[in-house]
Amino acid sequence: MATRVTVIGAGVVGLTSAWWLLQAGFRVRLLERAAEPGEGASYANGGQLSYHYVSPLADAGVPLKALRWLMQRDGPLRFHPQADPQQWRWLLQFLRHCNSTDNARSSAILLELAQLSRQSLASLEPQLSLHSIGWRQPGKLLLYRDHKQFAAAVAADANRFDAPVPATAAISASAACAILPEPDARRQYLSPDQALALEPALATLHPSLAGAIFDPGEAVADCHAFCLALLGQIRAHPLFDGMLQTQALGLRKAAGQALTLETTTGTLEADHFVLAAGIHSRALAASAGLALPLYPLKGYSLSAPVGPDHRAPSISVTDVERKVLYARIGDQLRVAAMVDLAGMDSRINPSRLASLRRLVHAAMPDAADYDNAIPWAGLRPATPSGLPIIGATGHPGLWLNLGHGALGFTLACGSAHLLADLMLGRPASPALATLAWR
Repeated sequence: MATRVTVIGAGVVGLTSAWWLLQAGFRVRLLERAAEPGEGASYANGGQLSYHYVSPLADAGVPLKALRWLMQRDGPLRFHPQADPQQWRWLLQFLRHCNSTDNARSSAILLELAQLSRQSLASLEPQLSLHSIGWRQPGKLLLYRDHKQFAAAVAADANRFDAPVPATAAISASAACAILPEPDARRQYLSPDQALALEPALATLHPSLAGAIFDPGEAVADCHAFCLALLGQIRAHPLFDGMLQTQALGLRKAAGQALTLETTTGTLEADHFVLAAGIHSRALAASAGLALPLYPLKGYSLSAPVGPDHRAPSISVTDVERKVLYARIGDQLRVAAMVDLAGMDSRINPSRLASLRRLVHAAMPDAADYDNAIPWAGLRPATPSGLPIIGATGHPGLWLNLGHGALGFTLACGSAHLLADLMLGRPASPALATLAWR
């Protein structure tokens, strides 16, 4: 008889975990507290699948930047101090990771996981038409308004790859375009004029740009549509034991030290439990004696209709200094931004929504019908280092796949693939092995 696994959480990380475990030969049951899968942080996120830009938030200089952001009316960061030890503990740990050494190490690990994720998503194509979820590979433009920051980004790429950036790399408004000498000639460094020629929707932004970086390998898709499509495949799998709509309350040790799960509809048994419930995993883990270093980073998005008279960007765009991203998904423009440290409050803050509207009207006023945009806010479960936690715990039968922050969609397939391998007893690479709970 196949080993029984209950995956707690049916967001993008939980659903991909369920799929890869089914493919690995486990019997899988899903548990979800919401009325529909993918209704949490997976619902209306930015939609960018950024397999090459996965640097964590914690980095040298971020604390000083954060202070400046807090002083800006429409800054990307808001901090709401609370009498919550978890908030302050997370912040202190985050500050310890704000150095270039930790950032470089974490970025390398995330890059390896992102490449595994891209390969794993590609393996789904025979079962799941990627075009049915709005998947496109238009590439990604990173826009820089500051010349020093643009030059620093070019220099960082020179250190990241074996081959140096050519001396003709565009690091000023007047420089010519250059391409990193990679085998697939992936990355391009553009002047403002070249960026505008590549993406005409940047017309309003063009005068304020110092330069841009274009990566044609990046993709976009609708994360919620992906969740629903994957659930359809999961339900058709012969080893799937169904999905329960119930709330997990806590893990308990039964006779013989086996774990059971208390829910609002009764006690569940399984050979293994996988915590993939986003920020709600924190409380469930605590019931088993695990203090997970997770904190919810609230993000906002707008889903604005695109009509025939609008000039929406075809390429996925990230405004680096404003921390705003734009992704054309089907007939909508998804705009995502903001990081609010406000605890478990998932409500839309009217002032933050107004800030986002001001930012998009100033940057791309003609890109979409912003007056009829649908707003959304979600809690992204983040670790202080920016690295997810994937693997076994000190409790036999309890596994973790969580803490992906804003990279949940990008890293979901690779994380699920890694989890299934670990549960089969296959070793992880040295880099990915560091994602285990310690």
